[in-house]
Amino acid sequence: MSVQEILVINGPNLNLLGQRQPEIYGYDTLASIEEKCAVLAKELGVSVRFGQSNHEGAIIDMIHEARTKSGAIVINAGAYTHTSIAIHDALKTFEGYIIELHISNPHAREEFRHTSWISSVADAVMAGAGAYGYELATRLAAEKIKAAS
Repeated sequence: MSVQEILVINGPNLNLLGQRQPEIYGYDTLASIEEKCAVLAKELGVSVRFGQSNHEGAIIDMIHEARTKSGAIVINAGAYTHTSIAIHDALKTFEGYIIELHISNPHAREEFRHTSWISSVADAVMAGAGAYGYELATRLAAEKIKAAS
């Protein structure tokens, strides 16, 4: 396992960042967020790999692959946060550090967003920091995987 890699998993509709509801999610694109995190990760002495899918099974496959390749997962599962027991179960198989990430604060939004199937298997939860939350999560994940190695 490459404990020096952080896998950042992005779920449904996050490929539309910068276009979709910018009043909630901001104007940063997923590509610009990935670029900022890659620069930061290099400074911190780790690597970061981004994945995005609108399909639940593909997200589960990313988690399974991370079991042998990554020391930490940062996951913004989008709407699957509130619906996917399968992603919850897949994350339970990952032995590294897990950070649940949300660009907005789900607790300040619709009631159905208040329930997360990911929080109970995550080591940390970050919400409401906008796109900057990805950089914060990268910093925390780098610290945790370096401490574990």
